[in-house]
Amino acid sequence: MSIQIISPGALTTIQDYGRIGYGEIGFSPSGAVDTDAMETANCLVGNEMREAVFECTLFGPTIHFTKDNVIAVTGADMMPKVNDKEISMNTAVVVKAGEDLVLAFAVKGCRSYIAFSGGLQIEDCYGSKSTNLKCEIGGFKGRALKANDEILFAEPKSILPDMEKRTYKQSEIDRSPKIVRVVMGPQDDYFTSEGIHIFETGSYKLTNDSNRMACKLSGPVIACKQATDIISDGISLGSIQVSSNGQPMVMLSDRQTTGGYAKIGTVISTDIPIIAQCKPGDEIRFQRITLKEAHKIYKKYNRNRKKFQKKMRLK
Repeated sequence: MSIQIISPGALTTIQDYGRIGYGEIGFSPSGAVDTDAMETANCLVGNEMREAVFECTLFGPTIHFTKDNVIAVTGADMMPKVNDKEISMNTAVVVKAGEDLVLAFAVKGCRSYIAFSGGLQIEDCYGSKSTNLKCEIGGFKGRALKANDEILFAEPKSILPDMEKRTYKQSEIDRSPKIVRVVMGPQDDYFTSEGIHIFETGSYKLTNDSNRMACKLSGPVIACKQATDIISDGISLGSIQVSSNGQPMVMLSDRQTTGGYAKIGTVISTDIPIIAQCKPGDEIRFQRITLKEAHKIYKKYNRNRKKFQKKMRLK
């Protein structure tokens, strides 16, 4: 073996970009909720950005290493330690055989990501290594990790070139309120002008029953013209459904493939990581932007991502 799970944490699963193209047969995509953190971790350890990682929620696992490898921990700050010594977030770190990596409760954010240089020996399932908890497929036996699980590294590295340069300055993820940008529609015409105004100006808090499927929010009621029930249609990442009680919910990686509530808008893809790092009680506000503005934001993000990926291909 290469690693053994001593303690699994609250919810630790194996995730990559997700299982794309199987919605018509009922498979949600799954995949990392915070793809930005996943990509960053993989870049730091020299992997392709799509490589599977550990996604850890609220508090993380204790992992025993039986082989040397280079790792990186990104996303929520769970105060990672190796053999009781603190290690830096967003930095490539060598963990030796016989050492333990420990992630504690998140002091900032909600989800941490652990990348292992060379990847993990996990079989593809419908083109992805991601864990789909509801369908019990992908990842490690289609489930969250448990104590005593053993996983092999694919091509572990005992060191990488220019280790001291393999670091990343993470933007602040604990600011409040969290501003999330939204493109309106496709069913925003189901809501009254007052309801739209409330949606754009109100403050919402993440509820305790939020999960990988949806970020469920509580706040001022978004008034509709009649009812928010519609003939079920497709659900995309970031879709904001408004339930019959007038409360919004943002659909995430484990979302259902179709839904019967009107969608007032869609969170832009570059802001999904903000949602991903919210804990229960965190405050969210929505900001309307145009589709043209969303494209501009995405293009800038993509340029910066490619620059960072190129920078990490150190010789």
